[in-house]
Amino acid sequence: METTIFLVRHGETVDNARQIMQGQTQGCLNRRGREQARQVALRLAGEQLDAVVASDLRRAMQTADIISAPHGLPVVTTPLLRERDWGSFTGRFIPDLKGEAWPDDIESEEALLARARSFLMYIATNWPGRRVLAVGHGIINKAILAVHARCTMREVQRMLNAEVRILTVSPDSLQASAPVDAPTSSVGSDAPSDASAE
Repeated sequence: METTIFLVRHGETVDNARQIMQGQTQGCLNRRGREQARQVALRLAGEQLDAVVASDLRRAMQTADIISAPHGLPVVTTPLLRERDWGSFTGRFIPDLKGEAWPDDIESEEALLARARSFLMYIATNWPGRRVLAVGHGIINKAILAVHARCTMREVQRMLNAEVRILTVSPDSLQASAPVDAPTSSVGSDAPSDASAE
């Protein structure tokens, strides 16, 4: 049985607007981000949703709370949906990172893709045949979409704040799909060039 996932990126945050690399810090929606989430709530109010899942970082939970309100559903959180761990890049001004060598403490692309696959399996096995709203972050969502499409992350167009993409998944399809080969990370791979990339 296929599960339908409404995959959402959290609304704009204070640090998005300031072009600060948030990574796995909590973050907080700004006024624009809250309005973006309200607009998604209006768009999805007429959709059947059976569950709401979010990253356990505050900016994703805030977004999920707003979107799920019309449905009266509780928000289930999971660390599988956390943003990429940007290591010592965390808290830095994103434009300053261009051209810098990546430190060794950044979560590898291989680990990110494995986490994305685990998330999809978690959703498919816990809510088979259901319709699930999932609120994550820019880069983990990109990894999820890459695993789903069986392509590299570079082939996936980045998600904007509060953007929604719909995909279907089942345990069988995940077990049948070959793992995506992830090239060695470098500054040019998925290094954010602006605040909207993270």
